[in-house]
Amino acid sequence: MHSLGKKIRFHLSGKSHDDYVGCILENVPSGIPISLNDIREEMELRRPRDDIGTPRKEDDIVEVVSGIVNCVTDGTPIKMLIANKNVDSSKYNEIKTIPRPGHADLPAMVKWKDHDMRGGGQFSGRLTAPIVAAGSIAKQMLSPLGIRIAAFSRSIGNITDNETRDINDAVASRKYATRACSAKTDGLMRNEIINTSREGDSIGGIAECIITGLPIGFGGIWFDSLDAVISRAVFGIPAVKGIEFGEGFSLTKMKGSESNDQYYFNEGIKAMTNNMGGIVGGMSDGMPIVFRAAFKPTPSISKEQRSVDLSTMKDTVISVKGRHDTCVVPRAVAAVEAITAIVLADVSSIEGLL
Repeated sequence: MHSLGKKIRFHLSGKSHDDYVGCILENVPSGIPISLNDIREEMELRRPRDDIGTPRKEDDIVEVVSGIVNCVTDGTPIKMLIANKNVDSSKYNEIKTIPRPGHADLPAMVKWKDHDMRGGGQFSGRLTAPIVAAGSIAKQMLSPLGIRIAAFSRSIGNITDNETRDINDAVASRKYATRACSAKTDGLMRNEIINTSREGDSIGGIAECIITGLPIGFGGIWFDSLDAVISRAVFGIPAVKGIEFGEGFSLTKMKGSESNDQYYFNEGIKAMTNNMGGIVGGMSDGMPIVFRAAFKPTPSISKEQRSVDLSTMKDTVISVKGRHDTCVVPRAVAAVEAITAIVLADVSSIEGLL
């Protein structure tokens, strides 16, 4: 199992072509109402959409094995399983000794001689399904505290949403297949994905996440800083290659007089800007927390690429067949929200809010 958290512990298990993928949430307090319908809605947001997602369609029915009785947590570990029913491993027989460029294949095949590369094995985005299920529970734990989390597609390929967005815009993205914040941007992003797919290629993009409702001082410092624990978790999502908070790398081109978020009083202390993305010194400053995660293009593409056959140690070429997303961002938005909720539930528990 792969684990996360200090107090509320999250454990992830399974592989892309196993019978199941699943997870366990430990130390969730008893007596918390849980809507199974909310879990189903979150799972639906992660499902591939026609024309822009993988042809692999799973039911993604979450089986709650323990920890929730009559839609209320009972204080025992919450165990959930999700069946893998639409599995086709045949395409991987052709490349079982040839690592895909850009994929985890090479280090995994060298490190573990019995590595199961079917569907990406334990490195597959398929494992974001239980993350989303657990994230839904975490969101329901945080909701009574007034903590909201929502994400959207800030960019896909060469299409970028340059508008200023708030959490209500991010919530509204749930009605669009690409998780864009407007119909116009959704159409442009959809075309970008479809055109790239026709070329046998793939593209990446950026998911932006917004968090509201955190009190000033929420979080830790140094290695327990809020941005550090969020970053660690988000980097666990397959294909994430970068993260920035607030203005991020753009801060390097500002002077302190420009980057500092100056304060004023209006029914509480507020900031005039949010260049820091809501976190200073590892803790919330009361402003919305804003961060962006960069996703690389899907490595499994049908275009021929150079590789090495590990069985002969000779150069070869590889063209990946099978069912893969041209762009993972539209589905990954739900995973970003979910893993963030899991982290915030853990920190809330540490801070005594849960």
